[in-house]
Amino acid sequence: MREYLLGNAAIARGLLEAGVGLVAGYPGTPSSEIIETVASIKTKMPMHVEWSVNEKVALEVAAGASWTGRRAAATMKHVGLNVAADPFMTLAYLGVGAGLVVICADDPYCHSSQNEQDSRRYAQFAGIPCLDPKNPQEAKEMTVFAFEFSEKFNIPVMLRPTTRVSHAREDVQVGAVAAPGKQGRFIKDPARRVALPSHARPLHSELLAKQAAMEEALESAPWNRLQLHGDVGIIASGIAGLYAEEAALELDEDLSLLCIGSYPLPKRLISRMLEHVSKVIVIEELEPVVEEQVQMIAREINPSVKILGKAQSIPREGELDYLQVRNAIARMIGRPEREALQCPAVSILPPRPPSLCAGCSHRATYYAMRKVFGKKAIYPSDIGCYTMAVGMGTVDTCLCMGASITLASGIRFGGEEEGICCSLGDSTFLHGGMTGLLNAAYNKAKITVTILDNSTTAMTGHQPHPGTGMTATGEKTTMVSIEALAKALGAGLVETVDPYNLDETMESFQRAKDYSGLSVIIAKQPCVIKARRSGLRPQSFLVGEECIGCKICLDFGCPAIEFENDKARINALCSGCGVCAAICSSSAIREVAK
Repeated sequence: MREYLLGNAAIARGLLEAGVGLVAGYPGTPSSEIIETVASIKTKMPMHVEWSVNEKVALEVAAGASWTGRRAAATMKHVGLNVAADPFMTLAYLGVGAGLVVICADDPYCHSSQNEQDSRRYAQFAGIPCLDPKNPQEAKEMTVFAFEFSEKFNIPVMLRPTTRVSHAREDVQVGAVAAPGKQGRFIKDPARRVALPSHARPLHSELLAKQAAMEEALESAPWNRLQLHGDVGIIASGIAGLYAEEAALELDEDLSLLCIGSYPLPKRLISRMLEHVSKVIVIEELEPVVEEQVQMIAREINPSVKILGKAQSIPREGELDYLQVRNAIARMIGRPEREALQCPAVSILPPRPPSLCAGCSHRATYYAMRKVFGKKAIYPSDIGCYTMAVGMGTVDTCLCMGASITLASGIRFGGEEEGICCSLGDSTFLHGGMTGLLNAAYNKAKITVTILDNSTTAMTGHQPHPGTGMTATGEKTTMVSIEALAKALGAGLVETVDPYNLDETMESFQRAKDYSGLSVIIAKQPCVIKARRSGLRPQSFLVGEECIGCKICLDFGCPAIEFENDKARINALCSGCGVCAAICSSSAIREVAK
């Protein structure tokens, strides 16, 4: 049977076909739909699905389930693997019980990320196998295979889809869903489960000894395919393999082609390619992981072969597309390049930079913050949709999840004497901000922390978190109080405000600014998109004839406010927050009478 599936949905299908018993993760584009898909049908299966507090927690939960004998998976995006790196590296030593798969979605071109790191390096560093699909079909098949391989070699396996694989759609051949294994039991084995130095040393030797056997087993995997034809070759991995296949067909040249989908690399297949060709191009997204290995193998097999790659034709940054790959191959064989087709609309469409939604409470919070703290204050910020408020002058830093508070502390202790007001979202605070707040309290940092609480994980698709009182599968659970947490972690002044009430919010920020120690402002208002989806009908506002064209409301930056004929007007995007009416100097904006 075939189903038309999103790449992430195909991975979710692979999890179900493998009989997974637990899936845990933290939302992050481009990986989020994996758990959302599994959670949507979880009620039909005896399995556990959760949005964990962060990626480290997710991997540790998955490892615990694996050690009880239930197949488990942890999902995250590439930067999430940084958070999970501590357990990730040691799990390669300790091994698994039932199969354990780490699904880490990379984001070349950083469409929705702060960097473009290549997770294959992590797999290489940890000494674990990595599967690199080129399309949704392979992603589904690799997911099932990963569990079998994990159990065979007693090792976690990484599945590394990239953005175009995760978010592509394809007719996918699906198989039968397998019931999760019976509820397992943890079997005590300190020599394998307790990472003492005396245990880790022999386990490291065991890990190194597995490498050759894993390479041998992956050599014949169906995703490693070699076609020997002419004496010019292409070696491509992941989605680049799909582009290379299509390019070879279009160019209609007698080219040899090796598509790679697994690491450790199939060295025998690479050797056969290098023995056969006089020139080869290595095509892969981001880091030269394959290229470096090809160069080392070539020194022994065929030192005279010419190897092209990152230095000549293939960029080390950004994601690849078909035309880039096609033209790189064309240059190699002396064929003309093809120019990209230009869409006529591109030249006439106005630019559309990322922006906070109309009526977003974050905009009101930042407006009040800037009014109180002023232009000279320092505004460290964080990862989330609120980062798009950089144009408001209230986002001076953005490093990684939860870093706004710790950066703010460092800036203060580094000698900065101006006001410091950092900001982060509710999900981000619960993910990585709590330790930073504790550290700030413990070390007496005089800063203000603003927690932008819109009661969801908005940036990645409105997933729940511990502050929402809802689990990944829609079940009610304990609703964690962010205010109580902030107080318990040592903040001296903690206040919760409604950012739509500007006067109240500015008064609260003023008290926080004047406070002699660590202060926390929780700006609480549900996400406007979530509110609309729940059926709340926004009130309407209009601009009256009193408008003097001062543009104060326009400078507020709400997409619902336009300027026409020297006067402001409110368009259909208005969500009815009423903040523009509060800041209008001529009182020209008012609610439409019902």
